[in-house]
Amino acid sequence: MNLLPTINTPGAIQLWQWITEPLEYMHNYDRQCGDIFAVTMSGPLDRAVFISNPQSMQEVLTNDTKQYSAPGSSNQILKPFLGDRGIILLDGGEHRQRRQLLMPQFHGDKIRSYTDLICQVTRDLVQQWRVGETINVREQMQSISLSVILQAVFGLHRGERYDRIRDKLVAVLALVESPVNASFLLIPILQQDLGAWSPWGRFLRDRAELDRLLYEEIAVRKASLSENRRRDYQPEQSDILTLLIGAKDADGNGMNDVELHDELMTLLFAGHETTATAISWAIYWVNYLPEVKQKLLAELATIGTERDPLTISRLPYLNAVCSETLRIYPVGMLTFPRIATQPVCLQGYDIEPGTMIAGCIYLTHHREDLYPEPHLFKPERFLERQFSPYEFVPFGGGSRRCIGMALAQLELKLVVLELVTNCQLELTGKLPVEAVRRGVTLGPKGGIEAKVLVTKG
Repeated sequence: MNLLPTINTPGAIQLWQWITEPLEYMHNYDRQCGDIFAVTMSGPLDRAVFISNPQSMQEVLTNDTKQYSAPGSSNQILKPFLGDRGIILLDGGEHRQRRQLLMPQFHGDKIRSYTDLICQVTRDLVQQWRVGETINVREQMQSISLSVILQAVFGLHRGERYDRIRDKLVAVLALVESPVNASFLLIPILQQDLGAWSPWGRFLRDRAELDRLLYEEIAVRKASLSENRRRDYQPEQSDILTLLIGAKDADGNGMNDVELHDELMTLLFAGHETTATAISWAIYWVNYLPEVKQKLLAELATIGTERDPLTISRLPYLNAVCSETLRIYPVGMLTFPRIATQPVCLQGYDIEPGTMIAGCIYLTHHREDLYPEPHLFKPERFLERQFSPYEFVPFGGGSRRCIGMALAQLELKLVVLELVTNCQLELTGKLPVEAVRRGVTLGPKGGIEAKVLVTKG
């Protein structure tokens, strides 16, 4: 029996390393153990096996209904944000049904309908900037992604209800703004309500208010739809909340208020926080490397004011820049965990049933054999070859692949396009910018500062 390489550093120390310095943690143990190893950190990943070999990633992610399961219970650290009835926390048949219900809202014509919204939101933000002012890029991109998600998901436009939900969501997400704060998710014993001035107590109160606002929005929308049906009036409503309220599964059942709430929280959290982080990194790299910006501007000049999604998706260098952004600092460091349901052999090692296996996206994206000089930002690598879905895995894979992938990619490309063509920024502050833990994601340390040099309109 081949013994799996195992990290023997005390579990509490490993957990602290994973919380505070996740990139160093992964690189250190990858060098020591290779592309498969067992971690023994205290907490939700205890005894998990980390893999980064593309062949192993493919085997685990494509057999996740046979030799491996993909239980929502493995994602329990997200429960304080999302509740337990959203798609990420569901298991088996329930998960498949919910996925089938949601998928049409994130593909095809539905995605294309968001193009004008994303472009307009970005232009509106740029028009508020003043030449000479210094902006926090991460905060500004968060404003864009949140506005897009509130309008696309809720059908909410600027106004009191929009502002209340936006402000309270930002307050809730403040819990994960730093590596130390992220420890509240990874160390459950810290989740103590010691009053409104304690971090967890403040989070619980902000979340309760956000919950109240979301349930209120669901009730308002249901009443409006009911009144429209009574009057036999069917206005053109295409926001996702309206569609979810009316959606039925194969048995003709709709979603109850708790399920609607938890799904809205999932879409707000996953579709806003992660997208804002990815866009921030893209804007950083484009402005940090002048040659990248020059090539991008030359390509974008060939399409003029064209914003057709199909045209944009076919721009080779824009696609390469966005792909390299998602490669070098993938927003999610790990795939959603799988659990071995039977004895399996992985890379020559025997894996026992019940073992948790996590694909290490960050390490896969930094393999020298796939990406020479992996710590350098080189969009050309995506022009020179095509990578398989298990070599380039920014959105995970298998039954847990990110459902909003198409929308996230479109938003990333469109916002980069709009910002590069409508303004000129100069990075300020400490450079280069480091990547740090932001909850379960990799974000820019300090948020990225930039001085506005030129704006159009």
